[in-house]
Amino acid sequence: MKTFNKTILVLLAVVAISFTSCKKDDDGGGGGSASSGTIAAKVNGSNFTSMEVASRATQSTGGGPTTIILQGSDASGKGIFITMNNFDGVGTYEFSDSNVFLVATYVETNINNPQNSQTWTAPYEGSGVIGQVKISEKTETSIKGTFNFTGKNVNGDNSLKNITDGSFNLNF
Repeated sequence: MKTFNKTILVLLAVVAISFTSCKKDDDGGGGGSASSGTIAAKVNGSNFTSMEVASRATQSTGGGPTTIILQGSDASGKGIFITMNNFDGVGTYEFSDSNVFLVATYVETNINNPQNSQTWTAPYEGSGVIGQVKISEKTETSIKGTFNFTGKNVNGDNSLKNITDGSFNLNF
């Protein structure tokens, strides 16, 4: 009987430690402030909000891994795209040059001369950890969360764009 009581006490201690040692971020944090059907963020301090008609999330599963793509564009041709390969549910995912499964892109389309459009991507070689996506809620019909990243211009000028205070509230 003493052994049984000790076993129960040890089990309760392990469970208590498990609950108290989890990071708050493990659940993906808050859902952000994006309106339903949109992506919102600050791009180098300027506000960006996608149009609902030009925003959506897609999900595909092939051979096991799940891929989720978040995308939103505004009327001026600016857009944010996040691709999450090996999606594993609610939680925090880091943009890092050692994580090829998470990619973010910010695009400024030049409508008058598409060849002069500019694209900033994260991660990039030597970037280290440069942002994160926090999925706070995912259902069969929608996904919500927050994000931030620093993207490097892929068109050769090596300029950076800081995408901060990002949030999304998208339908599949």
